Amino acid sequence: MTSPEPVVPHRGLITVCAMVATLMQALDGTIANVALPYMQGGLAASADQITWVLTSYITAAAILTAPVGFLVARFGRRAVFLGSVGGFTLASVLCGAAQSLEQMVVFRLLQGAFGAALVPLSQSTMLDIYPPEQRGQAMAIWGMGVMVGPILGPTLGGYLTESWNWRWVFYVNLPFGVLAFLGLMVFLPKGGAAAERRFDWLGFGVLALGIGALQVMLDRGELKNWFGSTEILVEATLAALGLYLFLVHMALAEKPFIPPRIFRDRNFSAGLGIMFAVGAILFATSALLAPYLQTLADYPVFTAGLAMAPRGLGTMAAMFLAGRLASRFDPRKVMAFGILVLSWTLWDMVHWTPDIPMHWLMLVTVIQGAGLGFVFIPLNLVAFATLDPVLRTDGTALISLLRNLGSAIGISVMAALLTRNTQIMHASLAEHVTPLNRLFELPGVQRFWDPATPAGVAALNAEVTRQSSIIAYGNDFYLLMLLALAMLFLLPLMRRPPRAAAADAAHAALD
Repeated sequence: MTSPEPVVPHRGLITVCAMVATLMQALDGTIANVALPYMQGGLAASADQITWVLTSYITAAAILTAPVGFLVARFGRRAVFLGSVGGFTLASVLCGAAQSLEQMVVFRLLQGAFGAALVPLSQSTMLDIYPPEQRGQAMAIWGMGVMVGPILGPTLGGYLTESWNWRWVFYVNLPFGVLAFLGLMVFLPKGGAAAERRFDWLGFGVLALGIGALQVMLDRGELKNWFGSTEILVEATLAALGLYLFLVHMALAEKPFIPPRIFRDRNFSAGLGIMFAVGAILFATSALLAPYLQTLADYPVFTAGLAMAPRGLGTMAAMFLAGRLASRFDPRKVMAFGILVLSWTLWDMVHWTPDIPMHWLMLVTVIQGAGLGFVFIPLNLVAFATLDPVLRTDGTALISLLRNLGSAIGISVMAALLTRNTQIMHASLAEHVTPLNRLFELPGVQRFWDPATPAGVAALNAEVTRQSSIIAYGNDFYLLMLLALAMLFLLPLMRRPPRAAAADAAHAALD
């Protein structure tokens, strides 16, 4: 039984401020992607160097997500929340004002470090200020920022870059960050702090080494030809060593950084696996669809972003509906429905060609967003329904970390497979491009694709490359569909939470 919780004054204003903080951090994971070519010229960086703008942010955010639980227990939620919002806003302004690549990388590191705590803190704040019977609705509101932010990021980034310049991708955070900071400073209640709690520096150090090396390896692997590069081999070795030492330390230490008993909860452990897959699918589909529309379908940057934006509408609508359904029906069945819907949309994308009508493209992406929404909310309810409340803060940080790792691994693996499969299909299709192929004797074909002339060979090569890319994209979408279906096998490992526990569980889930 949960004890009655006191009424929190100014609940609505705190909700708005927490949502703004969530949306800022979620947007910044993808909003800068479309501006990279413009930054490259403004910062005099090469194509290889400019990727550190993304790598530095992602790596810092991943490493600093894990200690959020300790920081809140040690200094209090209000102090950590205000420090995170203020630091993130200041770092955003510094990123916009950066004059060199070195400055940009340093400021992006700071932005990622301060932003790491925003999503877990806003989630725990929302869950604490609402009574158990309203937490499903609170989680639906909170989830919109987490899920919709990465979807709308490329659209907003493209608009700001084309209408003004790339610096506004960062400056846009200033007014919202100031409002969120002032609102939280005035209305957020003070929380307790445990000054005597000690930090597990060894556990954090080896975990930071493992996660940091893994993130850098994933982000730079495609540029460096993966394990053909000494740099990638070193990073892979450090990642394996750091994660191995962390697991050993967690098993043997008296007070480890993350308590091992958290993984004994079946619902939570299965939830980590599903959240990893959700993160991979959410970000990998966005990362694949944007270049597909721009390079193969010849969409302008802003039009491509606009075509992808409706997916966020589907997610928002489904989240509100899923919160209500999960309180009335078995949340696992709601998740299964969402997984099947998501799998169908990915199956449909396998068969896409660049001339797909925009209305069908937008319809499929709306349904895809709805499928993600039907998975996300019930997942948060079930994963935390049976977890010890003492472990919830660590649990929110862990589930957030798994989502971030899923997104990083999903994007990197899909990008690597896209390049490799394009090369394989190019070689396979090129075998049929010979003067002996009687198809090239047709006058209509010979006019454009004549393998006997240099211009004809160039045109043929371009078309073969284009068709190879279409097939490679379809293969990636097929693998993502299999990953979505694999989530179904984790559902039987979860127990249906009691109604009271399900309402209280939302307290732990979202990131």
